[in-house]
Amino acid sequence: MTAPTTPTKAFASQADLSDKKITFEQLSAHCWAYTAEGDPNSGIVIGKRAILVCDATATPAMARELIAKIRTVSDRPIQYVLLTHYHAVRVLGASAFFEAGCSDIIASQGTLDLIRERGAQDMQSEMERFPRLFRNAETVPGLTWPTLVIGGGDPTRGEVPGRLSLDLGGVVVDLWHPGPGHTQGDTIAWVPSEKVLFSGDLVEYNAGVYTGDAHLQEWPATIEALRALGAEAIVPGRGEAMKGAANVHKALDYTRQWVETLYRGAREAAAAGMDLQQTMAHVRKSMDPIFGQVFIYEHCLPFDVTRAYDEARGIKRPRIWTAERDKEMWAALQA
Repeated sequence: MTAPTTPTKAFASQADLSDKKITFEQLSAHCWAYTAEGDPNSGIVIGKRAILVCDATATPAMARELIAKIRTVSDRPIQYVLLTHYHAVRVLGASAFFEAGCSDIIASQGTLDLIRERGAQDMQSEMERFPRLFRNAETVPGLTWPTLVIGGGDPTRGEVPGRLSLDLGGVVVDLWHPGPGHTQGDTIAWVPSEKVLFSGDLVEYNAGVYTGDAHLQEWPATIEALRALGAEAIVPGRGEAMKGAANVHKALDYTRQWVETLYRGAREAAAAGMDLQQTMAHVRKSMDPIFGQVFIYEHCLPFDVTRAYDEARGIKRPRIWTAERDKEMWAALQA
């Protein structure tokens, strides 16, 4: 009689094929949130002159759905799209915004460097991780490249040093890189007059916090830099928009707890000489009771533990994920 085998979990989000409910809600006089039950969020700031969109979605087909929502409330030109970081699920829909008349795709120098170094590998990796989000992958023309870079050094090439403030007409949006965290190049949009923060994946709420390309040691300090803004509404990278200062703190605290719990477990495992499989089991002891039921948890955790284990052993710069490396890691941890 053959011994029963333990079934392995479906790779990443390949089993997540059900559509999510879209919520498009106004947070303040000029700011809107576009959220989808734990799928990647986008944010919108609508001025009298122009519109800024934070994160371009995964595909042009998805971006057109976002544009259609925006057109229910404004016919102003969508002039700017901010890439909060380089991950494919956030950026590959950008071509639809160019079709709609967008003139500037904005990113930090750190994000541009990552696109150059690993954008192609990330695109293939994420398309295989998220088949539902990329079911219109044939509409993606290729990598998304910024036309305006924050933190570059040559203004004649469209590179803008330091922060960038955009006057959309009646509302100013500050774009800046508060520090490393989710990636080396995370960029936020902050509307100081209305105290609304668009954080990208530096902050999540009631959803998995992906840390496969993270700088875990520095991330908590970056969260505290965001807390110091005194936001009264936040659009996190995943999860519902949070309104009211107390709820903003909940989202910041949630993300910090995830990052610190993960990294502490990985450091303990590395200090004890555990291998990656043993580290996964050790980290689960502290992560599962707190976060085990949130959206995309089981997708994120293997990538998160792998990165945390690397960083705990002194690998400061995140290694590049490829579709092949994804599956090798997943199989090794399921063995």
